[in-house]
Amino acid sequence: MGPLDTHGTLMRIVYTRPGCVVMLLVIDAIIWLYRSDIVDFHNRVQDIPPQFIYDVYDFVVVGGGSAGAAVAARLSEVCNWNILLLEAGPDETYLTDLPYLYPALQRSNLDWNYLTEPNPNFCQGMENNQCAWPRGKVLGGSSVLNAMMYIRGNKEDYDEWESFGNIGWSWKDVLPYFIKMENVRDPKIAKLPWHGTTGPITVEQFKNRSVLMNYFFEAARQMNQPIADEMNGPSQNVFGPLHGSIRDGLRCSTAKGYLRPVWTRKNFHVSMNSMVEKVLIDPGDKRAYGVMFNKGNERHYVLALKEVILSAGSINTPQLLMLSGVGPKEDLQAHGIEVIHDSPGVGKNLQDHVATGGITFIIQNPNNTGPLSITLLSSVSASSVRDFAFNNSGIFMNMPSCQVMGFINTKYQPVNSTRPDIQIFMSAQSELADGGNWAAYGAALSSQYYAKNFERWVFHDSFLIMPLLMRPLSRGYLKLRSKNPYDKIKIYPNYFAVRHDVDVLIEGLKYCLQLAKTPALQTLNATLIYDTEPSATCSGRTGDDFYECLVRHFSQTIYHPIGTTSMGPKTDPMAVVDDQLRVYGIKGLRVIDAGIMPTITTGNTNAAVIMIGEKGADMIKLAYLPALVKDPNLEECHTYDFKYN
Repeated sequence: MGPLDTHGTLMRIVYTRPGCVVMLLVIDAIIWLYRSDIVDFHNRVQDIPPQFIYDVYDFVVVGGGSAGAAVAARLSEVCNWNILLLEAGPDETYLTDLPYLYPALQRSNLDWNYLTEPNPNFCQGMENNQCAWPRGKVLGGSSVLNAMMYIRGNKEDYDEWESFGNIGWSWKDVLPYFIKMENVRDPKIAKLPWHGTTGPITVEQFKNRSVLMNYFFEAARQMNQPIADEMNGPSQNVFGPLHGSIRDGLRCSTAKGYLRPVWTRKNFHVSMNSMVEKVLIDPGDKRAYGVMFNKGNERHYVLALKEVILSAGSINTPQLLMLSGVGPKEDLQAHGIEVIHDSPGVGKNLQDHVATGGITFIIQNPNNTGPLSITLLSSVSASSVRDFAFNNSGIFMNMPSCQVMGFINTKYQPVNSTRPDIQIFMSAQSELADGGNWAAYGAALSSQYYAKNFERWVFHDSFLIMPLLMRPLSRGYLKLRSKNPYDKIKIYPNYFAVRHDVDVLIEGLKYCLQLAKTPALQTLNATLIYDTEPSATCSGRTGDDFYECLVRHFSQTIYHPIGTTSMGPKTDPMAVVDDQLRVYGIKGLRVIDAGIMPTITTGNTNAAVIMIGEKGADMIKLAYLPALVKDPNLEECHTYDFKYN
């Protein structure tokens, strides 16, 4: 098996840029020849052929992503339960391990390639006014495509969930599961009591650091911002270095962390390239009893003795529920779908962390010793390839989106809250760095928009500061396109439907510009490029009018859609699941993924989604094997062997 066989990347990822394909071919071959740790031939999950799939399992888990991998692996710890994990995509590929290459994965064959419905109020700089919404169609899900940033959220987020009537979801209830999932390797924080060191997901700082990091930290100090060792400590209102779901400088997805160590268990089957088309629900007693799925262009049926667990994500899970007869009655009837349970909240309550790109500053090195920032050109060199191949170091270990992260309060922040309302990314790599090859393509920027606002400065020494809106008041929704499971659902993010969201993001933009005006960054002659050309999109506009123009043109998802199967008490007519994640109105069916979040967490959501998977698995164990959970002296018959840690 060579570098372009089934575990290679370029057989699965489609690119439109020929030069990038050549570079990726070279890296792919180097990994095959010199990086056996990435190839990991003997430990990668093997797909079970359809003829060996049982007719009946105790639990069927739909979706092998951030939550689903955790759920399935933890349930397989009980030896007398048989578990089937169904994943629509293939296994991870070699290049997905390299942090620097994550933008190249967007809109690839490992992505569901979702686009939002056109809307004139946002994403005006994107093709056809449609935002790209990357979602992982691969074992490990979006933990394979994302930027790996490890942020738990804020204590108030979870206490708020409990205040809605979701018993057992306060900060004190979820913290043990964050600790359980973590293998923190940063010695500065590993021994702190709120962190874990024995879990499946390794947490480290990214290896390669730009020289601009020191400038960023000094700029934050000059803005009187506290500097901390982490973003997951007692206070979130700090600036600090970036921690990620990283193992030895490489991506640690949930497929790597949870599935590779355990997939050989005799009671655990993993079926990839398996598209679930419908949950089988008895309309009489309203019980889920199995699923219908397609694998190898053949339809298969499998039964679940105990439960079907939907972990397909906040886009695919509500679509699957609706296709199976659970959702808003009027929407289902419009497509000729039999209504088994009228659940008006399915597909509603959609939230996302929207950001504003384009805050790009060209710079000059005061020492005249060469560029300070990171560009695609600097990555294509013999030395960078040698560093990666033989020393596990260099630019390919770099995180292109962020080197320093911070959280701030704007004037709109409630006075009684400790939750910041803006997150800041400070990056040594901007939209200029790759000439529009990956980042602009992944964000679906139109070629005209990119050319008008960025093309003149491509590959120029530059940096980017990006503000992210933490707690949007706007709510979006999903609607079926048809009853065909292969027709992608319609996504209406509804960004900026509430004026408050625009105003907060504008304050975030102003703060980014203040950072650039600090003495630390002015030593680099940091100059905003976005409005400097007469032909630029927002040229001639001033003040808040300019900021709003930028917000509505370069509206960028940070890949955090949540809330579409929201958790809530039975008295909430829009709640889809209860606080045990059981679907209202249907027995034997749970949702365990980002969709259950009633409100979005403060910061990147992936860690919270994995926590939900861990907590959900324990809920199931408690329901069927209460002694196993209640008595700490009893253990599952399987335990993890973290030889890959």
